[in-house]
Amino acid sequence: MSNNTTLKFAVLPGDYIGPEVMTEALRVLEHATKPAGLALSYKIADVGGAGIDNHGKALPESTLEVCRESDAILFGSVGGPKWEKLPPKEQPERAALLPLRKAFNLFANIRPGLLYSELADASPLKSERIPNGIDIVCIRELTGGIYFGQPKQTITLDNGELQACDTMVYKVSEIERIAETAAATAKSRGKKVCSVDKANVLETSVLWRKTVTDYFAKNHPDIALSHMYVDNAAMQLARDPNQFDVLFTENMFGDILSDEMAVICGSLGMLSSASLGTGKNSLGLPFGLYEPAGGTAPDIAGKGLANPCAQVLSAALMLRHSFGQEALAQKIEAAVRKTVTQDGIRTGDIAFGRPTVGTRQMADAIIKNL
Repeated sequence: MSNNTTLKFAVLPGDYIGPEVMTEALRVLEHATKPAGLALSYKIADVGGAGIDNHGKALPESTLEVCRESDAILFGSVGGPKWEKLPPKEQPERAALLPLRKAFNLFANIRPGLLYSELADASPLKSERIPNGIDIVCIRELTGGIYFGQPKQTITLDNGELQACDTMVYKVSEIERIAETAAATAKSRGKKVCSVDKANVLETSVLWRKTVTDYFAKNHPDIALSHMYVDNAAMQLARDPNQFDVLFTENMFGDILSDEMAVICGSLGMLSSASLGTGKNSLGLPFGLYEPAGGTAPDIAGKGLANPCAQVLSAALMLRHSFGQEALAQKIEAAVRKTVTQDGIRTGDIAFGRPTVGTRQMADAIIKNL
């Protein structure tokens, strides 16, 4: 089969509800791609707790190899109580995701903040603040900033007191590539971007703001660019999220703001994410890792109750960014929306007193709407 008719990707289901929702997402993908004449070619590999149990480490070399041979990674969720006694560096989350980000230079985290108006009850915000739900995107720089800057150390001062130090570092090239990701995302949406920094205090943010301003003026003059300090952005997200369309920021600010956005959007069971790499896949498109924003939900694992929507929507993001299948991505997104809103079919996390269905029935309903 020629390259452009076969979608080759790695499937890393992970732990607890990870494999349950992954099974359903793959069924939805199969039903969406087959009529379009596309074949799925994927390999399933252990990651996280499953990697530790079966191979002795959260990201086994064999799993990395499967990822290297693929054009994208569809990722489930990792971690849970079973592995909490391990040293922090060996725990599934840190020992699987961070090395994956490093191995594939996954520098851009794209998180859609999507809340259908019919699910406004799920948000802690008053419904009258979000009459049409929420539809924004938060883009976070993933490989620079204070999480990776050197020196990073704890030393003992002459007087015996401990002192710790983290270093926030950014280069122009790192800022420009995340600006490009924000611009590309905005082009397919409302052509409006807000860059978030702390330029009134931080040296890195002064460079960030200047670089972003110059970059958009030169390369994307058609996109409306604004700037906001991070403390204000955190308040504005809670006050009126829809004033934003695409917002992007550095690593630590993005870590905090994207989680705040997830909370105002209600159920994590509905939120997908994409982490794009600097490298291109065999199709010349960004190599990326696609995962739901929620966790492994050990309390409901094995009961067939988990919401598969976030995993399904992550698969749609994979089609869009790593395989260039925009129409198919939209088709899946529309099917999820119709299932939840018009048909009113809900898993427990988004039911609000309505009747509920299980993981498999939810996927069946989405497939019916494709």
